[in-house]
Amino acid sequence: MTDSKTALVLGGGVGGLVAANRLRKLLPARHRVVLVERERQHVFQPSLLWVAVGDRTPDDIQRPLAQLVRRGVEVRIGTVDALDTGARVARVGGDSVSGDAIIVALGADLAPETIPGLADAGHNLYTLDGASAFQRALKELRHGRIVVLTATPAYKCPAAPYEAAMLIEAALRRRGVRDRVQVDLYAAEPGPMAVTGAKLSGQVRGAVESKGIAYHPEHQVTRVDAAARRLTFANGATADFDLLLYVPPHRAPAVVREAGLVGASGWVAADRFTFATPIAGVYAIGDITGIPLAMGKPLPKAGVFAHAQAEVVADNIAGLWTGRHAHREFDGMGQCFVETGDGRAGMGAGNFYAEPTPQVAFRKPSRLLHWGKVLLERRWLKRWI
Repeated sequence: MTDSKTALVLGGGVGGLVAANRLRKLLPARHRVVLVERERQHVFQPSLLWVAVGDRTPDDIQRPLAQLVRRGVEVRIGTVDALDTGARVARVGGDSVSGDAIIVALGADLAPETIPGLADAGHNLYTLDGASAFQRALKELRHGRIVVLTATPAYKCPAAPYEAAMLIEAALRRRGVRDRVQVDLYAAEPGPMAVTGAKLSGQVRGAVESKGIAYHPEHQVTRVDAAARRLTFANGATADFDLLLYVPPHRAPAVVREAGLVGASGWVAADRFTFATPIAGVYAIGDITGIPLAMGKPLPKAGVFAHAQAEVVADNIAGLWTGRHAHREFDGMGQCFVETGDGRAGMGAGNFYAEPTPQVAFRKPSRLLHWGKVLLERRWLKRWI
């Protein structure tokens, strides 16, 4: 039909999956929804923490994206090599794929190679291969020193390295080797989840240190000697390790930088309420965006925000195309679980758009909140894929 349109979703992470599914649900069948993703499997990223300590296997937390076809979403596996935003055309594996609207949800590229020696010396917490390799090494470790490292002050899932340290500590106790293994957390940032405010940051730090984990903030790693197993920091300090788990530097994918979408923040600039870019018909959601808050820090990169942003964008596109437009805006509300080990989790939740600073409260760790995260994992893998 002449009035059929195509919604092109670039990226199959949290934001991309939610956007594609919701568009398919809201749009009449004559409209196409096309999802482009370079990986064949969708990995539920929050569960990488459990893979790293042996509480999940890789198969437990991933599903084939091809399953979306049965829901009416067209899936194209391939890398987005180029993006012409004015024409709303993406180059994928040598072919041109166009859309009447494009949702850019390509996420943040992980760049451990920007820290000399880092990739060779440790295990990347934010990849399935890295988490799996760390789990195998952790299983064999009987004594020594484990270091959890954040390579830069800003990264997605701000709670994750702190959760990882506490889950590792609990795993060591379960194996009966905790008294022979030291656990240290070296952070480039001044405190955990600093955008949430001093109170919550202090609560998370207190939870980490209460488990005997040594916390070293404001240590910016500059190089890693894989042979000597030694970290060197910008402040002149060094630290030795036997096993290293790291959060790598992040950067916007080259394709969006080359397309001229990246702003002064180094990330895609989009309206903080609708996630429309300055280019008509082009939207950006999730980790690829840089959304400034009133306090001067950016909105954290987290799945909960990508999910909500995807719903807003999908609803607005569907409303515009069907003539049933009910304008929606993202309200800045969000929450995240904070795993503390021993089958318990806390939660930070609140309004990140509040002014002058985000209003976020921390719920103390409990078994109920841990099972809430377990339920989220199960529901996510069933509902969206």
